[in-house]
This record gives sequence, structure tokens and C-alpha cells, in this order.
Amino acid sequence: MTTARSGAAVIAGPVDGATLRPRGGRRLRPAQLGLAPFGIYVVLFLVVPTVLAVATGFWDKAGRFTLDNVSALADPVIVTTFWNSTWLSLLTAAVGALVGALVCYALLGIPAHHPTRSVTDALAGVLAQFGGVMLAFVFIAAMGRNSLLNLWLSGMGINLYAGGTWLYELPGLVLPYIYFQIPLMVITFGPALDSLKPQWAEANQTLGGNRWTFWTRIGLPVLAPSFAASYLLLFANSFSAYATAATLASQGSQIVPLQIRAALTSETVLGRENLAGALALGMIAVMALVMTGYALIQRRAERWRR
Repeated sequence: MTTARSGAAVIAGPVDGATLRPRGGRRLRPAQLGLAPFGIYVVLFLVVPTVLAVATGFWDKAGRFTLDNVSALADPVIVTTFWNSTWLSLLTAAVGALVGALVCYALLGIPAHHPTRSVTDALAGVLAQFGGVMLAFVFIAAMGRNSLLNLWLSGMGINLYAGGTWLYELPGLVLPYIYFQIPLMVITFGPALDSLKPQWAEANQTLGGNRWTFWTRIGLPVLAPSFAASYLLLFANSFSAYATAATLASQGSQIVPLQIRAALTSETVLGRENLAGALALGMIAVMALVMTGYALIQRRAERWRR
């Protein structure tokens, strides 16, 4: 009887959908099999292009292995390009994180089912993806040299472009980048604020604390990892942005993505072929470092959401 029941249990296991047990003893769950299409997609459209892009930096035009392209990363022009991308990302991520956190704090007292909360979440989801050529066109139409705003201010004796064509240069990327950084912060940091438990505020009041005590000793320490993780995500989002910068700053290669474009469209850059692969390697190294920090900080932040 025991043997029969055990056999029935083994047969019934896959029917119940709990576990698939192959001959080797490994357990395959149906959910793991469902991830196979996504895994194939990641390999074909992320891993393979990344490997090919980086590998080209180690070969010359004749197909011989070389380190000349990688050594170009120490060139002052390339170093300046990476520094421009870094400070632009640090600045726009900081402004986006602070303003986005204030928006999340303003929404903290609004119930999740309230129309204001629903509209804000919907707008944040749309505006966070509203970038590229469309965003550049919006800023050109709104603040460009021939825009209504500039013409109106010029009639008052104020010329936005008295000091140069700033919108079409590196400083002109700050406002467009902040435009999509703020809603991205609302999306990523909002759940962290919502995870603050009311019991913590009640315990703080029971022990004689006030609002200042709650935020300095409970709220901010708990939210700090989530805020830092969101900031790193915003940094990575800005560092890798291309289309908006390519449309506004059509002349020059002030940031790394535009420098990669210049390397791909030029026959020779600094006397080295396949420089784009070396630039991609440097960019991937920065992104890998940032995303590793994001993952580690996010893991710590998840402890308070359980």
C-alpha cells in the first residue's frame, strides 16, 4: 500500500503543476520553462550585440588583434567626453531625484484609488518614456531661437540666445534630461514611500516622538537605500541616453553616445579604426559599475518592504 501511494504521489505531482522531476533528479518548475522565451530574447538582442560591439574594439581594420583602440580611452578628447557624460548624468539625476522625491511626498497622503494619484501615476509612466526626437522637437519648438517664447521675450529686450546657442550645445541637454528624469523618479521611488508602515508612526507617537523625530530617525534612514538606488538608476538612464542628444546637439561629440556615433560614421577617429567598440567597452564598464551598486542597494532596501 505504501509503495502504491508513493507511486501515485509521484505521478500526481506533475498533474498538480507543483514540480517536474526529470531523470537526473533536477526539478524544473513550469514558471522556469515560461522564462525561456524571455531568456532567448535577452541573449539575441542584448548579450550578443553587446559582445559583438565590445569585441570590435580589440581588432583593427585588417582583422588583427590590437589594443590601440582601447588605449584611445586615455586620449584627452575621450576623457573629456566621459567627464561630460558623467557630470551631465550626476546633475540631472540629482535634480530629478530631489524633485521626484518631493512629488512622491506630496502624493503620500492621497489614497491609491484617488483620481489624482491615478492621473499622476499615468502621467509619470508616459513622460518617463517621452524622450528622443519627440522631446527634442518639443524643446526646440518651445525654447528654440525662433520659438514663440524667445520672440516674445526678445520683444521685451530679453534674448535667450544672447550668450550663444546653448540649447543646441551640451548645457542645452540639462533641461530635456531633467524632463524625463523626474517622472522616472516618481515611478521608482513612489513604492518606497508607500511601504512606510503606519505602525512605525504610531510607535513613534507612543514613545513621545513628533514628526521631525519620525523622519530623522525612522523615515529617512529607511528610505535612504531606496533613494540611493533610484538615483543610480537615474544616472544610468541619463548616461545612456542618445536620441535626444543626437537631435539637439547635432554638431560635435560632447558626450559618449555621440562620440560613438562619430566613431561609427567616420572612417578614422584619432587614427584608430573600430574605436566605437572601445568606447562601448568603457561605457559598459561604467554602466555595469552603476547597476551593480543599484542591485546591492536595492537588495538592502527590500528588507523594509517585507
